[in-house]
Amino acid sequence: MINNNMNNMDNNIKMKNKNFDLIREKVYNNERLSVNDALFLFKSNDLITIGELANFKNYQINGNRVYYIVNIHINYTNICVNRCAFCAFYRKGKEIDAYSMNIKEIIEYIKINYKANNFKEVHIVGGLHPSLPYSFYIDMVYRIKKEFPNLLIQAFTAVEIDYLSKISGLQVSEVLSDLKDSGLDSLPGGGAEIFNPVIRKKLCPQKISGERWIQIHKIAHNLGIPSNASMLYGVKESYEDRVSHLNVIRNVQDESNGFKSFIPFAFQPKNTAVKNSSLTSGYDDLKVIAVSRLFLDNFKHIKTFFVNLGINLAQVSLSFGADDFDGTLIEEKISHNAGSANPMGLSVKSVKKIIEETGNIPTERDTLYNAVFS
Repeated sequence: MINNNMNNMDNNIKMKNKNFDLIREKVYNNERLSVNDALFLFKSNDLITIGELANFKNYQINGNRVYYIVNIHINYTNICVNRCAFCAFYRKGKEIDAYSMNIKEIIEYIKINYKANNFKEVHIVGGLHPSLPYSFYIDMVYRIKKEFPNLLIQAFTAVEIDYLSKISGLQVSEVLSDLKDSGLDSLPGGGAEIFNPVIRKKLCPQKISGERWIQIHKIAHNLGIPSNASMLYGVKESYEDRVSHLNVIRNVQDESNGFKSFIPFAFQPKNTAVKNSSLTSGYDDLKVIAVSRLFLDNFKHIKTFFVNLGINLAQVSLSFGADDFDGTLIEEKISHNAGSANPMGLSVKSVKKIIEETGNIPTERDTLYNAVFS
C-alpha cells in the first residue's frame, strides 16, 4: 500500500515537471501559452518556478526598467446610483460624507498640488451621480486641459462612459468623440471586475456586463483612445474564471492593440457588503501577477498596485513579472474606503528608492508609456 502511494506521488511529480518543462519551453521560445497552461499555473503550488518564468518573460519585454508615473487621483464624487457589493466608496447622497466636487474645486485641487508635485497625469473616476448633467463631464475635461495643457487626462471607466451615453442619449462613440475633442487622452481600466456573469450578478448586478465593458473599450480603441485593462480577484472566483477573463482581454488586444497595461486588483473587503470575505494572500497576489505576465503575451506592461498589495509585496512583485509600480497618486480614496492601510500616495523619491532596491532602473513615464526625461 505504501509503495503504491509512493508510486502515485512519483507519477504526479513527473507529470507536473513535464507540464512545467513544456511551459518553460514555450516561454523561452516566445510561444503563446494556452488556456490550459494558464490553468495549470494557477493550480500549481510552485510559486518560485512560476515567478522565475514570469521574471524571465518580463525581462525579455522590458529589460530591467520599472516604470512609474507622477500623477494625481481625483474622485470627483462618491454619490452613485449603483450599489456594488464590493464597493465601500459609494454613497446614496444623503450621508454626512457624501460629496460632489464642482469644476472650480477640481481645478483648484489640481492647482494646489501641481506646483509641489509636477505631475504628468490626472486620473479621474467617480460614482454615477444621478443629477450631474452630461455637460459637466465635457466641461470638466475641457477646463482641465485648457488650464494644464501639458497634463494627460486619463478619465472615466467604461461604466461611466456607458452612463454618460444613457443620460445624454448619445451613442458611446459620440460620447467618446466629445471627450476626446475636449482633451481626454486615455481611459482607465476599472469596472471590468470579473467577467463571469454569475459572480458579476452577485457583486454588481446594476453594473454593465463584461461584454459591454469590452465593447466600450473596443470603440475607444477604434477612435484612437488607448485604455488599460483590469481584473478584480479574491471575490470567490475560480481559477477558471480568472483564466477566462484573461483570455477575453488577450483576444481583444489581438484585435485592437489598444490596451496599454493590465492591472490585477486585489479585493479589499473591509466596509463592503461581501459577506465571509477576507484579504487575498501574498502568495495568491504574486501568482496572479506572474500568470498574467506569462499569459498576456501581447501586453507590454503589467502593473502592481501598491495601494492594495502594500509596498513590500508590490516591491517583491517586481521579480514576479510586474514592470510598472503605478504612480505617486497623491490621494487615492476608493481602496482606502475599503480598508486599505497602505499609503494614499508616495513621493517620487520613495518610488525610485523602492524600485532601485530591487536592482531595477526607475523609469518615469507618461500615461501612454513614453519615457519622461526631466
